[in-house]
Parts: sequence; C-alpha cells; structure tokens
Amino acid sequence: MLKIGIGPSSSHTLGPWRAAEGFVLQLKGAGVLHAVTRVRVELYGSLALTGRGHGTDIALIMGLTGADPVTVPLEDVHAVPQRVRSEQRLNIAGAHAVRFEYNDDIVYHRDQRLPGHANGMIFSAVDGAGETLLSSTAYSIGGGFVVFEGDEHTDAGRTVPHDVSTGAALLACCRSTSCSLADIARENELAHCTETELDAGLAAIWRVMREAVHRGCSASGILPGGLEVHRRAPDLVRRVTGIEIPANADDWFARLENTQPDFARTLKFVGAFSIAVNEENAAFGRIVTAPTNGSAGVIPAVLLYYRYLSPMQVSERDVYDFLLVAGLIGGIFKTGATISAAMGGCQAEIGVSSAMAAAALTEGLGGSPEQAVMAAEIAMEHHLGLTCDPIGGLVQIPCIERNSMGAIKAITAAHIALESESERAKVSLDAVVKTMWETAQDMNTRYKETSLGGLAVNVAVSIPEC
Repeated sequence: MLKIGIGPSSSHTLGPWRAAEGFVLQLKGAGVLHAVTRVRVELYGSLALTGRGHGTDIALIMGLTGADPVTVPLEDVHAVPQRVRSEQRLNIAGAHAVRFEYNDDIVYHRDQRLPGHANGMIFSAVDGAGETLLSSTAYSIGGGFVVFEGDEHTDAGRTVPHDVSTGAALLACCRSTSCSLADIARENELAHCTETELDAGLAAIWRVMREAVHRGCSASGILPGGLEVHRRAPDLVRRVTGIEIPANADDWFARLENTQPDFARTLKFVGAFSIAVNEENAAFGRIVTAPTNGSAGVIPAVLLYYRYLSPMQVSERDVYDFLLVAGLIGGIFKTGATISAAMGGCQAEIGVSSAMAAAALTEGLGGSPEQAVMAAEIAMEHHLGLTCDPIGGLVQIPCIERNSMGAIKAITAAHIALESESERAKVSLDAVVKTMWETAQDMNTRYKETSLGGLAVNVAVSIPEC
C-alpha cells in the first residue's frame, strides 16, 4: 500500500511505468526483444482522457527504457523523454534501440474504454516486416498496482497468519491474540520477509516521506503543466516559523521536535507538510504512494504531526508501527472497494488516505484497536461521494489542497475516536467500505478522473498543447 515512486499519479504515471517495465520483461521472456523495430502503446478510458496531464507518456517511455522509479535520478525523468522525442529513438531496456515517434507511437483513444478497467492500455511490438511480435493488454488499477490481461498469477501462495480483509476480521484477530493493529500487521509482513528487511523497507518509506516534505518546503517556482500554479509550501512554512528552511532535512526536523505549537500554528504546519508533498508530486518528484500519488501528502503530514508536533515521545519503532497500521487499513479498502479515482472518484484516494492516517494516529496516541478502526470509519464517512475532477487533467487543482483537508480530517477523526466509546458506534468500518464502493459504482464517470465534469469544466483555463 505504500510504494516509493515518481509523481504525479499512481494510476496514470507509476502504474503505466510499471506496466511498460512488465511489457519489456514479456519481450525478453518471449525471446523476441532483439527483433523489435517499433513499439506502440494505445491508451484507453481515463488514461487517454487525462494521461497527458498526468505524465503517462513520460512514464511509458521511462518504463520501456528500464529506468526504476525508486532509484532513477529525478533529472532523467524529463531529460530522457525529451531526448527520445528529439532523436525519435528509444533504447528498450537500455540495450536495444528502436525507432519511436512520440506522437504516433503513443495513441490516446479518448472515446474508448477497455472492458477490464477505466485505466487500460495495449502494448504492441513489431518487427522490420511490420508483423506483430507481441501484444499485451494491461490495466493500472490504482496505487501503482498493475494487472496484465490473462495473467494467471494470484496471491494464493502468499498466506498470512491473520485475516485482515475486513474491519470485523481484523478486530477479531486483535481480540483473540490481544495484539495491537501494528502487531497484527507486522506478523503478517514477517510471513514473507525478515524483521531486518521489513524495518529497512519502512525506514526507506519514512526517509522518502521526510525528504519529500523538506524538498517541497524548500523549492519555489511554478509547477509544470501549464496551469501556472505557484508553489506555496515554502511561504506557508516561512510564515509559521519565521525562518528559512535549512538545507539539511535532519536539522530542520530536529528544530520541530516537540515544539507543540498552538492550534492555529498546528493547522498551518499540517497544511504546509501535505501541500509540500503534493507540490513535489506535481513536479514529478519522488514521493510515497499512500495509497496513491494524488493523496501522497495526507499520511506524511499526519505522521509528521505525530512525530514532531504531538506531546507524545515517538520512537522510530512507533513511526514504523504507524506506517504498518496505515497500510493495514488501506488494504481493507483496496479489497472491499477501490483505491482508484478512475473507478471511485477522489473518495478512493483522499478518503482512503485520510482513513489510513486516522487509524494509525489513533493507535499511536494510545487508542485501542476498536478506536483506531472507528477513526478510519469516521474519516472515510466524511469523504463519501468526493469526486475526482482535476482541472486540465493535472494533479494540482483541487488535488493539492485536498491533501491538506484530508490530513486535518484524519487528525480530527482520531481525536473524536479517542474520546469515544467504540462499542457505541453506529457505523462500522465495513459498512462504510461497502457504502463507498456502492457510491463509486453509482458515480457518473464524468467525476472519475476524466476531467469531463466538476471543476475541470467550470474553471476556465488555457493549457498549451504538449
């Protein structure tokens, strides 16, 4: 549920990037890579409608070249596609050069949708005679997850000791074992890795989150895409702290330690943290999908609030537990509903991330598993029906500010749950997950990351053609 990747969209950038990598592996597996002279990618549904604004073309090229979004130098994310466009040559897997005409070999079928998912794409590779060597259909299903049509792979072999597919099952595990949510999540993770590997992975996620906040609070200028959106996080932080951001991230976070600002300053800090991450996301920076890129600012902002601004003494292990609980709750929504805005609107992104953060914060502040699950329900309940209507197909307006709202709702939900008797709750987490999915199915497609309704059509903008 928490992946290190490149902005601006998990379903429109990271997913297609991973799909392109997967297609290259298929070419290698079929033994035909050496014979390929041309590669073509056709985009359908939401990918076609908002792909340009989300950098889908950039992601596809990077994936085909074999670049890894976790480690690729950020400057390459723009430099490599620009070079491919100017030279009309693409180096598949960094080893096999083919002709690539940018405007012809990435096709946007804006009026068509594939049957498997709103984010569909078809990869084709041909030889010198124009014969198709391999064709493959893939779906980017949200959160950077990709499914290839006809892929028989299942998770049947990935057994875990605890059933965490629903809120009820999760709480039953906690009661029968007297374990916390974090303990349950850790035991499930350790079924497939060592504790050293798990903690190293969590440490990497935490590091990237902190770095994204620091970069976003330090960088200025206008975000790419043509909307002329100015970065605001640096000014917000400067007004709150009265100081320039130190070049070293650790120095800055050390200054924040236990500052315990008043309510108004806390709101400003949380807002700045979340906005910083999503401005980085919009600028094709490295962030953590949590559970998506468009909602990547919520969990870091709430986690930084917990780690540095709350009265709690928070250790690194506490931070890792926070991330584990967040992932646990996100998995319930992915299993029972969706984390794709193209399928469920923004409730599937900001709503889910707010629920994840609320549960993690509640347990971190000393709440019971029941209170933590209650907090997740409260956070999502008040995001039900939230539409996805990005102006110009860019993850900027209203997406960046929505992360701030989602973070504040998560903190509010946590504190409500901490002061409540969970056994008196009238709405269960499973009921709200079910309701969210039903709402998603009823929602008009214009409000599902297509930019065909809402703010996307009621705010006049002029964006130059790519």
